[in-house]
Amino acid sequence: MAIKITDECINCGACEPECPNNAIYEGGVEWAIADGTTVKGDFKLMSGENVDADKRLSPFSNDTYYITPNKCTECQGFHEEPQCAAVCPVDCCVPDEAYRETVEELMSKKEKLHV
Repeated sequence: MAIKITDECINCGACEPECPNNAIYEGGVEWAIADGTTVKGDFKLMSGENVDADKRLSPFSNDTYYITPNKCTECQGFHEEPQCAAVCPVDCCVPDEAYRETVEELMSKKEKLHV
């Protein structure tokens, strides 16, 4: 499943540079599938909506750093554990129960993001 950042986030930013998918954004910052990936053109979001990879989308949080589940692969195929959780000084990077995915699904997402 994807990782989420809880309200305990202290906005230190340690997690953001560790994400191999560029799935972590500062609160209030719009995100795009193309950020830090090789995706071009149309991309199907987890909601089923198709968007242009360069389209700027609304932030998931305005107050704290956030992880877009559309790009989070729990670092599958890159690292042995989610790097955001490994570096978080307050342990606020936790599994997001709303987005349950198998290792195979996470690896498939990784392949789509990094062609």
